[in-house]
Amino acid sequence: MVSVPPAPEAERALAPLQAARRAEPEWVRNFHDRRNEWRRLFSELLGTFLLVLVAAGAVVVDAVYPGQVPLDAQVVAPGLMVLGIIYFMGMVSGAHLNPAVTLAFSLRGNFPWRRVPGYLAAQLAGAVLAAGLLRLLFGDVGHLGATLPGTGTPAWKALVVEALLTFGLVSVILGTASGARNVGANAAIAVGGYIALAGLWAAPVSGASMNPFRSLGPVLVGGDWHAWWAYLVGPLTGALVAVGSAWILRGPPSPAASAAAQGSLSDLDPTAIPGARPTSGVLDAPGGVPAPRRTA
Repeated sequence: MVSVPPAPEAERALAPLQAARRAEPEWVRNFHDRRNEWRRLFSELLGTFLLVLVAAGAVVVDAVYPGQVPLDAQVVAPGLMVLGIIYFMGMVSGAHLNPAVTLAFSLRGNFPWRRVPGYLAAQLAGAVLAAGLLRLLFGDVGHLGATLPGTGTPAWKALVVEALLTFGLVSVILGTASGARNVGANAAIAVGGYIALAGLWAAPVSGASMNPFRSLGPVLVGGDWHAWWAYLVGPLTGALVAVGSAWILRGPPSPAASAAAQGSLSDLDPTAIPGARPTSGVLDAPGGVPAPRRTA
């Protein structure tokens, strides 16, 4: 009888990790595959660029062509844009588009902290690029669409309103993400509808930003720093309260919410193609067995 030599020590040590990787859902393996990270960051940059282009652009265009983009159109347009963005790229990056949303997902336990800096950098870059393009096209008019307190409204009141609005927005996002398997694509309607609704009643008070980078992009390009801090502190405070509320309402985070927050990119998995095998990244291993996860 031929005896089989024992597996090398390294292979025996890796066996439990490889078994754990086999048991992971496909979206987890895809998300942690570093080959796809650039796609997620580009998705956040592009999505935030389009959002700020519409949100700030509506104000700028109305300043250039007075009365052509009324207030109700200015507040509905960003909601419709977010709806479209979630539909066309939500599965890539989760379509955060907002640092308050990214931080809320991380505090909730649905999004890994090590990926937060990249997402925030991509979102800020998209916001600045949109504001820069608006200035190039139309000049420095309408404060480049910066969100400012309404006439006679003190900064503290704008901060409180922004906190309340963002609390509602993040609550809707966390709630629809937790029920992602049931709500599905209709989450885009809920989020886009909330943004439009918030703007319809609160835009005259604070501009209804609910997004620190949507406000900061025009400020960095245009240089109007009036009450900018209210649009940083307000949304972040509202997001923090929304996370606490989510724990009260739904308890610990669900796998469905993590999948919605992180994106899946399942169509980019080479193992999903018959006869194909991975050539690099975390899926590399002899015989196509998923390798242990590498840290980004």
